[in-house]
Amino acid sequence: MLPKGKTNTDTPVYGDEKKAALVTHIESVNNSVQARIQNPLRDIPRDELIERVERFTQEKGLKGMDELFRKAALLAQNPGDFEDIPELSEDDKIVIRRETTHRWSQSKDLYLTVIICSIAAAVQGWDQTGSNGANLSFPDVLGLGTEAGNPRASTNEWIVGIINSGPYIGSSLLGCWFTDPLNYYLGRRGTLFFCGIFCTLSVVGAGCSQTWPQLLVCRILLGIGMGPKATTSPVFAAENVPANIRGGLVMSWQMWTAFGIFLGFSANLALQGAGSIAWRLELGSAFLPAVPLVLGIYFCPESPRWYMKKDRYVDAYKSFCRLRNSELQAARDLYYVHCQLVEEMTVLKGSNYFSRFYELFTVPRIRRATLASFVVMIAQQMCGINIIAFYSSTIFVQAGYSAKQALLASWGFGLINWLFAFPAVWTIDTFGRRNLLLFTFPNMAWTLLAAGFCFFIPASSSAKVPLIAFFIFLFAAFYSPGEGPVPFTYSAEVFPLTHREMGMSWAVSTCFFWAAVLSLTFPRLLSALGSVGAFGFYAGLNVIAFVMIFLLVPETKQRTLEELDGVFSVTTTRHMSYQVREFLPYWVRRYPLRQKAELKALYDFEEVDARMG
Repeated sequence: MLPKGKTNTDTPVYGDEKKAALVTHIESVNNSVQARIQNPLRDIPRDELIERVERFTQEKGLKGMDELFRKAALLAQNPGDFEDIPELSEDDKIVIRRETTHRWSQSKDLYLTVIICSIAAAVQGWDQTGSNGANLSFPDVLGLGTEAGNPRASTNEWIVGIINSGPYIGSSLLGCWFTDPLNYYLGRRGTLFFCGIFCTLSVVGAGCSQTWPQLLVCRILLGIGMGPKATTSPVFAAENVPANIRGGLVMSWQMWTAFGIFLGFSANLALQGAGSIAWRLELGSAFLPAVPLVLGIYFCPESPRWYMKKDRYVDAYKSFCRLRNSELQAARDLYYVHCQLVEEMTVLKGSNYFSRFYELFTVPRIRRATLASFVVMIAQQMCGINIIAFYSSTIFVQAGYSAKQALLASWGFGLINWLFAFPAVWTIDTFGRRNLLLFTFPNMAWTLLAAGFCFFIPASSSAKVPLIAFFIFLFAAFYSPGEGPVPFTYSAEVFPLTHREMGMSWAVSTCFFWAAVLSLTFPRLLSALGSVGAFGFYAGLNVIAFVMIFLLVPETKQRTLEELDGVFSVTTTRHMSYQVREFLPYWVRRYPLRQKAELKALYDFEEVDARMG
């Protein structure tokens, strides 16, 4: 950040001396022990602020709107004291008050954007569960049988794993890395339209495949659509919604992914009786939610921050007007975001695709976000949720269910997974991302372990399968409000705008790469270790993930996308030390020992809390 009183909200001059000085200052902030998050407009004299606003409206094509932006700038400078700003009318103040008293009262276009992103998520969920039911029949149809006595059983297990992991191979190696150029040239909306087309045609092709190589190619092409969609949709939502409800709305990605998983299980169950073409219909049915995605994205406003990145401020203002309840709120958010972006762009403007990737690991603030997003994404695969999403029908058949009973039990898993995602809408911005993860991972560990131990129950016992199903359902109930919604919400918000597409590409690629590894290896893992060993293995990974999250993942709840620069200014070493030396002793004294204890703050959010109202 720039020093107090020196924030330049105009178009920056990129002189070598100025850039070097600013880089030096930002490095000192990045390595500070205590990060103080500052409003870029603080301490600017009133006359100077008004002069800057007038220059801003002239340069950005917003002539004739000086009065509105003067009020907006004063409001952005003193958000906690808006009642004392004489320029604001009583109607203006009523609108600002409602941001706190009626925070879920938002514009219809904002909710339309969230709905379209939710449909994109449903496509994602349906795509990944189509193979769950198809696994019961397509291997035999395509000559990939794994029955005992088949000399190619071991090889076929790997081929089935590759086919199931195909979308995630395509996403992690290709699709996710198309996100940056697609967003650059097409915008958020254009990228989602592109992905919708891929997700429509590839699943239809999968259903028409005659050989396993054809099926594999279609599954990989599906990944090219899934990758940019999973990367762009959370960013699109995160950039459009206000900070105080961002978590609740952005997490709808996971809630509706869970709904798509449930719909996929429902389709598998409904199509189970279709005979020899059941697996084709189960794979191809995923085109159904992709069609409204392709059509509906046309009616959404583009991300204002993307327009600002392209220096299209008039379009950005129009988009903000559609996304906010008043022109004053639109102007305030536009000017405040502009002031924050100037600081980012002063240092990083001109970066190309490869330098932005390199900077994910070399710029301290961005490197910490890269690490945190990596942890939450890989933890989603370490927890073991996708061994259920991909192979639940296979697991239930091995436990003793018939094919129809296995599909019905999988449908129950999908229903639990979706229903228990709803509490996260209200808890993610109250309890926070980090706290939800720390609560859910230990519970996922013991439920997986319990499900694995139930395989020791003799097959003659009528309690065996119901108990396995019960603990798998309980596992889903713990997963859905915690590790389910957090990774995509978290990763969509932690990167600065200059690196948001590249950072999200990295995060989603991490998630999908390990999903591919999981999907590829699980058939062989299940064969080698048995059900008990496989479930125990993933229970252990849950414990490891818990420790990683405790040490490496900062909290981000209710902070604007730009204010998160301050959160990630705290060094990783300092953050880890604080968790071990301050937070852990406090938690032990406060809860298990029931003693009075005070927790020393890691961040100074005094000003930000005032801004949040």
